[in-house]
Amino acid sequence: MSDSQKSRKPVRVWVDGCFDLMHFGHANALRQAKAMGDYLIVGVHSDIEIEKNKGPTVMREEERYAAVAACKWVDEVVPNAPYNTTVEILDKYNVDFCVHGDDITTMADGTDCYQAVKDAGRYRECKRTQGVSTTELVGRMLLMTRDHHKRRTSAGSSSLTSLSTEDLGIFSSGATKASSNTGVSHFLPTSKKIVQFSEGREPAPTDKVVYVDGTFDLFHTGHIEFLRRAKALGDYLLVGVHDDQTVNAIKGVNYPLMNLHERVLSVLACRYVDEVIIGAPYSVTEGVLGKVYKVDIVAHGNTPTEPDLDGKDPYEV
Repeated sequence: MSDSQKSRKPVRVWVDGCFDLMHFGHANALRQAKAMGDYLIVGVHSDIEIEKNKGPTVMREEERYAAVAACKWVDEVVPNAPYNTTVEILDKYNVDFCVHGDDITTMADGTDCYQAVKDAGRYRECKRTQGVSTTELVGRMLLMTRDHHKRRTSAGSSSLTSLSTEDLGIFSSGATKASSNTGVSHFLPTSKKIVQFSEGREPAPTDKVVYVDGTFDLFHTGHIEFLRRAKALGDYLLVGVHDDQTVNAIKGVNYPLMNLHERVLSVLACRYVDEVIIGAPYSVTEGVLGKVYKVDIVAHGNTPTEPDLDGKDPYEV
């Protein structure tokens, strides 16, 4: 590192929002904001502020604070942030500029929430992630639709092409320019092999590898706490995410509410995760336990486990 880089003042960035039913669209905005600077501070509005300006939330404010704090690109969370972003709030936290998506956010009276910081030249925009929003997810729950599910490309194979290479590369990147990546693996049931998709942090020979799997639908604070505790059992956390057809066959109705693409990106954004296996089998196999890394511990939450399609315990191995 050069002397000029060492002496350069770190760029502090502010993002604020509701972050209700936090999804990969939110995480992508935070990723883009972090890339504009060095230190990312995220203000999260209170339930009262949101209800006054937008309407009632789905998640309580404590859950929303925790969800934002678990995102790997976030350095600091400010609870109860004002809905109207002012120069004063940026100055209070020694922030250089704030970032928001390229959509307009207004107060209850119709005024632009960011007009003051725009006028002060301390506003930047990031690209909004298309096709996902809290409103869209609530709609899926109410309408019981399955249109969002990703189909397998052929009998018995995972729909790898449905997962954007660009998205996976972006979301597997580290929290900072210098930090390690989160790995991504694809599980191919047809060949019974696990193929490495992108480079991530490899576990050290002495690392204890922990494996967990699940649907991780509507990624929430329960998932986050589970992953935090699982990571604490060892040094390296490997997470298997089941594909849409597997989840729907086990749970029925219109589950999962988020498709494989959306669920994987939500898991990748979590700071406790080291590697993700896309389309992991519902039942833990020797292939999962040994083909990627030697797994030392398989962890599961205290919720009841649904048997596989043959009626067997998926953790029997």
